[in-house]
Amino acid sequence: MAKVLPEISASFIRAAGNAIAPGKAGAGRLCVLNYHRILSVPDPFLDSEPDVAAFDWQMQLLKQCFNVLPLHEATHLLTTGRMPPRSVAISFDDGYRSIHDLAMPILVKHGLPATVFVTTGHMHDDGSMWNDMILEAVRRLPATPLDLSTLGLGTFPMAGPAERKQTAGALTELCKYMPLAERTRFTDYLQNLAGVNLRQDLMLTGDMLRTLMRNNIEIGGHTVNHPILTRLDDTMARREIVDNKTHLESMIGQPVRLFAYPNGRPGTDFDARHAAMVADAGYDAAFTTVGCAATAANSRFEYPRRRPWDTTPLRFSMRLLRWLAGGQ
Repeated sequence: MAKVLPEISASFIRAAGNAIAPGKAGAGRLCVLNYHRILSVPDPFLDSEPDVAAFDWQMQLLKQCFNVLPLHEATHLLTTGRMPPRSVAISFDDGYRSIHDLAMPILVKHGLPATVFVTTGHMHDDGSMWNDMILEAVRRLPATPLDLSTLGLGTFPMAGPAERKQTAGALTELCKYMPLAERTRFTDYLQNLAGVNLRQDLMLTGDMLRTLMRNNIEIGGHTVNHPILTRLDDTMARREIVDNKTHLESMIGQPVRLFAYPNGRPGTDFDARHAAMVADAGYDAAFTTVGCAATAANSRFEYPRRRPWDTTPLRFSMRLLRWLAGGQ
């Protein structure tokens, strides 16, 4: 198999990684990559998500230049001071079935482990998350301005692809912080405007979760409905965390040990109360979306992760080195 980088470049990346993150006792660093969907072909509305070809070279590069660890094992190595040099781990959020259909064969081909943080409330027939329903509505609605002034949200441009992408992003951000019931009413409203079912059967099933586990992909928790935990009262927040874990464990027949906070920004999307709830629920560790590397200095319930976005192998590898060095 051809190498993603010439061996001289790969040797430089490995040497730099050994210097930046040598894995000495007490000085270990871990870069956790955070994906969501893998696309069969590029989609301009989802240009932050890799397609199959991009994900394949990214995984091949990780195998060529870094030490890829199972995430649960990596957290244990961090706390015990035995982290290997230039260590990375792979994670996915939400539970899209493209992880099973598209990512898993690539991970298996390269012999790489991963973890999938699953939102259980969307695992049903024609399952889609609310953000995907927004995206589909924006794709399908007419090219006239989208007037949501009756909802107090104003008017949004829809003239061309760039405007539609901008509108989809703006509506997703607005919807993200809505109460759950209001979020559902909003997506129902968009579905009525579009005049079609916006659900697309995008999410994993229980059978798929079990197949992932048989292929070295661990299942983690990500709440039931993907709410912003700080927008819930404590009773509802605890229920989102605990019920998600219970449901997943009933499907896979094994303990669910890792958790990822929806949206994941400390102080904005979750706080110390929710970290305590995650610990009380029996999780071993939890993950944010803050950049840079995880170290032994991090709380076990606030390990950082970051989404990779570079589109060439050299830039991608240099980005990982920067994160391992502590850069945002």
